[in-house]
Amino acid sequence: MVTINVESPDQADVLALIAELDAYQHSLYPAESVYALDLTAVSAQHLICAVARDAEQRAVACGAVVLASEYGEIKRMYVHPEQRGKGLAKRLLNLLEASARQAGRREIKLETGPRQTEALRLYALAGYKVCGRFGDYPDDPLSVFMCKTLRA
Repeated sequence: MVTINVESPDQADVLALIAELDAYQHSLYPAESVYALDLTAVSAQHLICAVARDAEQRAVACGAVVLASEYGEIKRMYVHPEQRGKGLAKRLLNLLEASARQAGRREIKLETGPRQTEALRLYALAGYKVCGRFGDYPDDPLSVFMCKTLRA
């Protein structure tokens, strides 16, 4: 049984999972098109990090939402390859969206890449629509920006 809870990203097994994500993204995109965020550098009041753990309490998936003043931004979504196809990404996304809604955000946004077809499919099925760039992101042909209105 895999459980998902809000936890600190500053744990060795969570940081190892994020390092796997970084390696995966760098295998798909040039360094200048990888917009990785160090979750440990975000203040706790602006960050909700969700971690999925297996029966042995190993971190097997993670995701976060950064709470900007007007919206939440999904960051660092990753499911270990051995755990894919079990619905963990959808469960993580649902928890992050609910957390952003509870924090008063009515919109959620994200940036991903065109080569991450599984992620694009997940977000589209969850109701995300392609939108214009936001925040400090530059114009980059290897970025896909998506957003979703969170229902009250």
